[in-house]
Amino acid sequence: MQGGRGLQALAARINDTIERAQQRPGLVGEAHGLAQALQALGSATRAAWATGEPEAALANATPYLQAFGHVVIAWIWLDVAITLDAARESAPEGPRRVSLQGHRAACQYFHRYELPRVAAWLQVVRSRDDTCRTMDEAAF
Repeated sequence: MQGGRGLQALAARINDTIERAQQRPGLVGEAHGLAQALQALGSATRAAWATGEPEAALANATPYLQAFGHVVIAWIWLDVAITLDAARESAPEGPRRVSLQGHRAACQYFHRYELPRVAAWLQVVRSRDDTCRTMDEAAF
């Protein structure tokens, strides 16, 4: 399945960024959080497709895509933070250094405030909750 190979390639790139971030003391927490979210995403993906029934697997597509998107954004922020940390170390005091610190704070914010939402979104995916799929439209 082509999609499966694409997801594996994406996970490999994210894991590479996680490993690089673990070498930077100021990014270890973010690296750990992203690693946990990536593992949870893989686990939820396998659970959603465990029955092989597309209708059941896709019943919680919205929270799955919210979680997936947050993992990707957290990865991008972590990758940016690695580059920014190196630039910040060599930047002289002044506006440029302050700007680099602002970007680092944005990464930190996303990882601390937004990435934790992934666990809640994936809970319904992992459990294959059928509330939305089985709700009678007439009930609305």
